[in-house]
Amino acid sequence: MKRIILSIFTITLTTLAGCNKINNSDMHTSQKWDKVFPLSENVNHRKVEFKNQYGITLVGDLYMPKNENRRMAIAVCGPFGASKEQSSGLYAMKMAERGFITCAFDPSFTGESGGEPRATASPDINTEDFMAAVDFLSGLNEVDDDKIGIIGICGWGGIALNTAAVDPRIKATVASTMYDMCRVTGNGYFDEDNNEEARYKARRAMATERNKAARTGKLTLSGGVINPLPEDAPQFVKDYYDYYKTGRGYHIRSGNSNGGWHTFGTQAYANTRFLYYINEIRSAALIMHGEKAHSRYFGEDAYKYMVEGKAPGYDAIRKPNPMPENKELLIIPGASHCDLYDGGFSELEGKGQSKNCIPWEKLEEFFIKNLE
Repeated sequence: MKRIILSIFTITLTTLAGCNKINNSDMHTSQKWDKVFPLSENVNHRKVEFKNQYGITLVGDLYMPKNENRRMAIAVCGPFGASKEQSSGLYAMKMAERGFITCAFDPSFTGESGGEPRATASPDINTEDFMAAVDFLSGLNEVDDDKIGIIGICGWGGIALNTAAVDPRIKATVASTMYDMCRVTGNGYFDEDNNEEARYKARRAMATERNKAARTGKLTLSGGVINPLPEDAPQFVKDYYDYYKTGRGYHIRSGNSNGGWHTFGTQAYANTRFLYYINEIRSAALIMHGEKAHSRYFGEDAYKYMVEGKAPGYDAIRKPNPMPENKELLIIPGASHCDLYDGGFSELEGKGQSKNCIPWEKLEEFFIKNLE
């Protein structure tokens, strides 16, 4: 089991991946409906483009409610390495059904968005991507610019909290089934590699890959979700496979479903700890996790640090949050990590009955309360 866990940490740089193309010279924006879920009859949809402050063009899906428009808006991204055609698009569409104007977007270097090289990620640029989505929504005539929230899923849950800490325009934040990507990339799963020697070995491995790239001028992909699936794989790896590699959630532009990161594409995350100031978030924040999620400790520790200023996994000790009353931790009974991607199903490959693990009514209530 430890061998599998360590190998999975190695592919933290791949399993939770970026785009499956190194060169985006042939990148184009698809106008057809190609999501892994059907389009709701209660919303209008169109593709949009906007730039972040680095000049990178981001591509998103804008969902507009056909009936009630609350003039409230929500930007949605994640999971880390997924595309907007997967979980983030579903969240955006479902919230649009409830009267919110929503935008699910591909971050820099992934999916239909721009940026070179492909299959890479940056804690700084990814945080900026969320703020650029807020810029875009605030410029829409249909949106009140003081009524904007964000939803981050999986690794983008941590990025959402980081963005909320730096951008007070964001009035409400949901981190769903969150990863702290800096913590897992620097410490390994369950902090098993939280020591100098393990980090040094990882740095040496990346240095070797950078030398190869410097000599050849080529970047090498490391692979997305592990395939074929080992018989002794942990349950959460089986869950990733069931979502990303089957008809339940597979998408051609999703790095998690395909080629993954290039071999040092997330190197910056390993040397960064970007949730340092979340104890100063004054706006509302909801962290929700599945009871049975392997990643649950990320959400629980982040919540504790956000409210109390100290928690396992955080070396810093900060002051307690000045506004703890609008912070909430929600543990969803029986839910696994990937159940919060699409609600989960009673059978593999998205078959059987929906488990309905995503509390849509709760999300609606949270945003209405904190955006109005």
